[in-house]
Amino acid sequence: MLDQTSLDTLKSELLAEVTAATDSRALDEARVSALGKKGRVTALMKGLGGLSPDERREAGQRLNLVKEAVAAAIEARKAELAEAELEARLARETVDVTLPARPFSVGRIHPISQTIEELVAIFGEMGFSVAEGPHIEDDFHNFDALNIPPEHPARQEHDTFFLPPRAEGEAPLVLRTHTSPVQIRTMQQVEPPLRIICPGRTFRADSDATHSPMFHQVEGLVIDKKTHMGHLKGTLIEFCRTFFGIDDLPVRFRPSYFPFTEPSAEVDIGCAREGGRLKIGAGGDWLEILGSGMVHPKVLQNCGIDPEVYQGYAFGMGIERIAMLKYGIPDLRTFFDSDLRWLRHYGFVPLEAPSVVRGL
Repeated sequence: MLDQTSLDTLKSELLAEVTAATDSRALDEARVSALGKKGRVTALMKGLGGLSPDERREAGQRLNLVKEAVAAAIEARKAELAEAELEARLARETVDVTLPARPFSVGRIHPISQTIEELVAIFGEMGFSVAEGPHIEDDFHNFDALNIPPEHPARQEHDTFFLPPRAEGEAPLVLRTHTSPVQIRTMQQVEPPLRIICPGRTFRADSDATHSPMFHQVEGLVIDKKTHMGHLKGTLIEFCRTFFGIDDLPVRFRPSYFPFTEPSAEVDIGCAREGGRLKIGAGGDWLEILGSGMVHPKVLQNCGIDPEVYQGYAFGMGIERIAMLKYGIPDLRTFFDSDLRWLRHYGFVPLEAPSVVRGL
């Protein structure tokens, strides 16, 4: 049984079993059948003890060659099966990453954030940059520098949130009642010409369906040597028509009074009230949306700017107010209710809403 012909036949049979194994389990069975404790090669190895020394040496060498060939074939087949099983698993567990996100997992951009993005985009195209400032202000930046005297109603406790003063004898700090202090700080720190908008949170002690203790404003400021009222009107007319998307939106300016501008004007847009509903555009009525005017010379002086050389204009509006008008939101308080149902209805899908990056 240990002649060369018999060993060649055994080797061929064992290699055929290894090659025929289609999975790891079948391969292991072929290994046990050939090289296990009761395997065919192992049985022959045990029978070598009955041969003479010369025969045992020669037969042992031949049998070892068969054993090594079978073992090498098993390792090679094992690697092939492992690779095939991995490929099959990868094919089964493949995820199509090109599928769109599921609708229920898509978030929404809050109308306030979206409106601010639109404001920045519109005024950005007109050459305005964004300026920011602190929410807690001192008396000078919030009132005095803006030509608001101590007896002005805005300084009363029913209009302003006052904070304890930093030191005895100092005026109390306030939560800013408008974003105008940002204009003051910018004029103090930056040499004219200036062309900025100041969006941000403001605080007043007021709360009802159209007022909130915390709300958002955007104010604009232009300071240079040649700006006049005509530039103010052109800027705001263009803004109103672009923001509401109505090319022929009627816009009018009514004389008014603000302590920090002179002359001052309220800005109205055309509207129609039909069946208890408000429609922005041409109609028989007007709706006030913002205030504006030429910067008062005293304000320029308070910021270290010579009013004999420089002049400019300023404007301001409530962000919630214009968002309510544009998107048909009836109650200001719902902006701050943290109601996901409300946000899904009035919010904006990311990457689809207009912005300073994607354009209007």
